[in-house]
Amino acid sequence: MKKVRIGVLGAYRGTSMINYCKRADHAEVVAICDKSPEALDAQREAAAGLDITFYDHFDKFIEHDMDAVVLANYANEHAPFAIRCLKKGLHVFSEVLPVQNMKEAVELVEAVEESGLVYSYGENYCYMPAPYEMKKLYESGEIGEFEYGEGEYIHNCEPIWPSITYGEADHWRNNGYATFYCTHSLGPIIHSTGLRPVSVIGFEGTKNARRLRTGCKSGQFGIEMVTLENGGIVKSIHGDLYRNSIWYTMYGSKGRMECGREDAMDGHIAKIYINKDEYDGGYETGSLRSYFPEHAPAEDVAGFGHGGSDFFSMYYFIKRILGDETADTIDVYEALDMFLPGLFAYRSILAGGVSMEVPNLRNKEEREKWRHDTACTDPKAAGDMLLPNFAAGTPEIPQEIYDRQAALWAEECAKTEGTYRTAALTQGSKQE
Repeated sequence: MKKVRIGVLGAYRGTSMINYCKRADHAEVVAICDKSPEALDAQREAAAGLDITFYDHFDKFIEHDMDAVVLANYANEHAPFAIRCLKKGLHVFSEVLPVQNMKEAVELVEAVEESGLVYSYGENYCYMPAPYEMKKLYESGEIGEFEYGEGEYIHNCEPIWPSITYGEADHWRNNGYATFYCTHSLGPIIHSTGLRPVSVIGFEGTKNARRLRTGCKSGQFGIEMVTLENGGIVKSIHGDLYRNSIWYTMYGSKGRMECGREDAMDGHIAKIYINKDEYDGGYETGSLRSYFPEHAPAEDVAGFGHGGSDFFSMYYFIKRILGDETADTIDVYEALDMFLPGLFAYRSILAGGVSMEVPNLRNKEEREKWRHDTACTDPKAAGDMLLPNFAAGTPEIPQEIYDRQAALWAEECAKTEGTYRTAALTQGSKQE
């Protein structure tokens, strides 16, 4: 079987993708790139006996003889690298998020179209057991037409902030906005229904003492109230509330389905519940059922993070490259359907809570309006369209906050014999 030759940018989050290729019979890692010498050393040690070349600079890495690149670098920097790879003739697997402003969105869409190559968005939460089962049930008509849904990705990151920001004051996690990281909560519902978002209203959590303690400048959590093209409505919530929670529910014209909640202690995200309406839906009374869906043999997904979903996002990407048109990848248009509601929710917040239209960049004539729009919270990308990180204004963070985070990260590394190695590999399943 032909093996797709993969290069991985980002040795930290990229660990999961690297491990996939080590086990797969249709892919192999041939190059790894990272700015951190310690991260490269960790991967070099783990790859003993494999023919992998290591790079500390992207310009050299992109010249390597390979077929595709996994972008597991910082979440606000995927688009420029994706565009360079596509123009180089390389298929692209992009970790979340796809872009950070509309200029990047237009350029990314056009680069994908011009290249004719595979662009696959790595929104792995779509492939968790229960959300993926919800997609299959929806497509089969089990609950009828979508009417309302909720997606929830609550992750209190304060305990792990040192290990995901390293005390870097300019780290993207410290310089985003409340509705930026929205595709874990919104993505599975978009992927399940296949419906496009058309408008959004945003909300920002203002009780943000927890974030300020870590050095993060944004609101504590974000909410997007999204209207879809069929008139259905989605509530998407994500951020740093106290308890972690991943949960999805969908109401249709014939019933409702949802996954288990963490507090239920009953399988959590792996279990699904479906309750069909005996009146409007024509089902018999007592149609409520719950079960643990089987997405794949346990041995295939064993060891892969996010409920095994890290396996599927890479599996489908490789299958698509090899010509399988049925492979369930997330293309560039759907990736933007998942992300743009968060971008425009923040514009809604800054405008006082008004509804914002969500652009559809499938339409070429719609792109011109946004071609030069760089508005975002990243100074390197925003230029003179820099947005505040918080609706009330970007807060001033004392340098000692970041110094403390850096010290805590150093302590964590010291526990692993003074190196980055164990931390880099054991935390590779975390979303970077």
